[in-house]
Amino acid sequence: MGYHSCGQSWRVFIFSCILLTSPFQLASCNKETKGEEGKVTLSLYYETLCPYCANFIVHELVKVFETDLISIVNLRLVPWGNAQISNNSFVCQHGPDECILNMVDACAINVWPDPKIHFKFIYCVEHLHLEDKHNEWQSCFEKTGLSSEPIRNCFEKQLEVRLELQYADETAQLDPPHAYVPWVLVNDQPLQGDYQNFVAYICRAYKGEVIPKACNTELSTASSEVANPKFNNPNVCHYKGLF
Repeated sequence: MGYHSCGQSWRVFIFSCILLTSPFQLASCNKETKGEEGKVTLSLYYETLCPYCANFIVHELVKVFETDLISIVNLRLVPWGNAQISNNSFVCQHGPDECILNMVDACAINVWPDPKIHFKFIYCVEHLHLEDKHNEWQSCFEKTGLSSEPIRNCFEKQLEVRLELQYADETAQLDPPHAYVPWVLVNDQPLQGDYQNFVAYICRAYKGEVIPKACNTELSTASSEVANPKFNNPNVCHYKGLF
């Protein structure tokens, strides 16, 4: 296929012609894209081979789709995480395989903009990672019933690099800066160490009249105040300058 298989030892080079192409022309992953009116925006900044990101996606974030929560959520996934750019290369915290899979996810989000579609593919990849089988990520096309052709075309056009450059810039502009991943925001407010309590934050942020059943359950069992988002959570991959 047009992309590299995982397991190869290589650095992801950014050629000058791509660096000179403005990534902000790629509207499909533009942060300013508005969700449906009244919905709560849930943003996840992550990297594909951080085990805590994988666990969050597979066991926690999936609740958005397993319940009726998706009816009030505008979900945004940003696959860059703690990656950095050095000597015109992408350098990823968990090695070159992670760089490849970050780009695969970026392409998936671009070619399948509906969260219900790209999430099931990303979920499949992260589930394989939890089983130490991320090298088998291409099996997710068959498992999800999605064609590999759009992803191959994305790589053949070198769109994956430009998408990642935009995600890198967006991540760099976070305020406060992300300290680790998963880094979760609800309506642009970082949950920091309390990210696993994201459902409660969504339900409290929602101002609509029709309350999802997921929120009725959450609000009836949660305390009156959401926990302090600044408490330490050991289930994260910390950002470290060039690792």
